[in-house]
Amino acid sequence: MTSIVYKEYAPHPALSPFIDAFWTVSGTNNTAQPDKILHDGCVALILNTGPTFQDRRDATPMAAGEAYLVGTMTRYIEMIRPPATQLTGIRFKPGGFSFFYDPSLLRDTADQTLEFDRTLFPAGDLNAPNPATPFNTFFLRRLKTPSQPIQPLIEAIQKTNGRITVSQLARKNFITTRQLQRLFHLHLAITPKAFINFVRYQSAIQLLNTKRTRLLDIACACGYYDHTHLANEIKKYTGATLSHFSKPPVSLPPILD
Repeated sequence: MTSIVYKEYAPHPALSPFIDAFWTVSGTNNTAQPDKILHDGCVALILNTGPTFQDRRDATPMAAGEAYLVGTMTRYIEMIRPPATQLTGIRFKPGGFSFFYDPSLLRDTADQTLEFDRTLFPAGDLNAPNPATPFNTFFLRRLKTPSQPIQPLIEAIQKTNGRITVSQLARKNFITTRQLQRLFHLHLAITPKAFINFVRYQSAIQLLNTKRTRLLDIACACGYYDHTHLANEIKKYTGATLSHFSKPPVSLPPILD
């Protein structure tokens, strides 16, 4: 019998602009189980306190007792969840990692899971009565504004629901497209175009979940050429077809605020 328990814990209000959640996953399944993780635009840190875990079929396994950095995803991944899974994680909001760690640690990490210095992972027990307390203490002590934060650029993209070009984004923020590319590679390890496309996709998913409108109208409203273009993007990010949206989808990533 398979039993998976996922719990989330909200960060301290001072951390909430940069950290989305602290979380744990625990499982009592008897056999390894396939699972799917959807692109959410976030960087994560994970500590494996259970058996060796392989978060995707072609990745280096996460060894028991070790910490790992999961870079920004640009597509969904299929993973193998072992029996007795025990994971503890921190999910950073886009650009939030750089408020606590050297952003150079993110270099070439897109779609990668890499070993992370265990001493830089907060100590604490998320099963304790006040589970977020040691994590909040750790990150409040480390909180420091990077010299070139990317939050204004991310907010500008989110406000337009991804209906903005790279050149328009650079112009509105009084920087060159080259500087823009450098900032996204530094803080997210992906291109600004990739992030813009993702936010646009999220806007389309929100409309698909809340509106009973023609697919072509939703596609056009979100800046896609037609519903086929939209369908291809959904397939890339979720592995699902448009028919999946005849009813509200399960486990889709939340819309960025």
